[in-house]
Amino acid sequence: MIPEKLKQGDEVRIVAPSRSMSMLKDDCINLAIERLESLGLKVTFAKHVKDFEPDYMAANYKDRAEDLNEAFKDSNVKAILTAIGGFNSNQIIKYLDYDMIKKNPKILCGFSDITILLDTIYKKTGLVTYYGPHFSSFGMKKGFDYTFEYFKKILLGDGKAQIVSSENWSDDLWFLDQENREFIDNKGMFIINEGEAEGKIIGGNLCTLNLLQGTEYMPDIKNSILFLEDDEMAGKLFLVEFDRNLVSLIQQPGFETVRGIVLGRCQKGSEMTKEKWMKLIKSKPELEKIPVIADCDFGHTTPIITFPIGGHAILKAKNEKIELNIEG
Repeated sequence: MIPEKLKQGDEVRIVAPSRSMSMLKDDCINLAIERLESLGLKVTFAKHVKDFEPDYMAANYKDRAEDLNEAFKDSNVKAILTAIGGFNSNQIIKYLDYDMIKKNPKILCGFSDITILLDTIYKKTGLVTYYGPHFSSFGMKKGFDYTFEYFKKILLGDGKAQIVSSENWSDDLWFLDQENREFIDNKGMFIINEGEAEGKIIGGNLCTLNLLQGTEYMPDIKNSILFLEDDEMAGKLFLVEFDRNLVSLIQQPGFETVRGIVLGRCQKGSEMTKEKWMKLIKSKPELEKIPVIADCDFGHTTPIITFPIGGHAILKAKNEKIELNIEG
């Protein structure tokens, strides 16, 4: 089920299923509203979007589930954007009304911890969801153009995009200082394993996706192209942490039919290099016969693409040339 694309006059509901929107500064919120309104969209906010309980850093889990259920149920709402990421989304999946969501398909977009919701809802309903910017992302003053363009291609255009690497990227705390930013020249995606693949897109934030293993909410990874990324929280242990999370995914039923892997760009604190990626992937015999590329523009750096969970990808990686097309 591919939800209808956005058009002028559509209402976009902001929800906070992970962390509270109260964490965002007013200038960020105002610019985000302005950007979305520039597309002809109407921005509304969920009832509990600014609630904050210390134990959750957000509203309690039942109120967060209520907000998301209400956003899907409201026929005026055509898309749902998450305010920000965090750690709490898996607390609410038990309380979502999947039958109702299936009857009211619409766009849901976010990233990081929102991986839980995107993959769960796709698994339980068949609704294609979108790994892309949060509402807060739209409040970024500089370096947002690439993110904005891919958001529009996927969610306001025909849903098709050829992925071309951004000219530069950033890993600074932009929300603390909007004026003084550090941008790094982008060397672009690179090939680890050559090959060609075509399949459905599953993935997001790897350690978050793995929280679904062994539950009724884990999506089927058969015949998929996996889009995977992770943040720098593990610091110098990023390599071993990503390695064991990847192995855990490799051990899932159906992995033998996975057709390819696209890895998102890492944050600087992960200390990952091309050589480390090569060594990690080449050490996995299960990956020998499938194409693997890295440093695609998604993850916890900026800018990022928007890609459809449950959508379709075609990957060609040969002779140092990469072609990556997505649709959904």
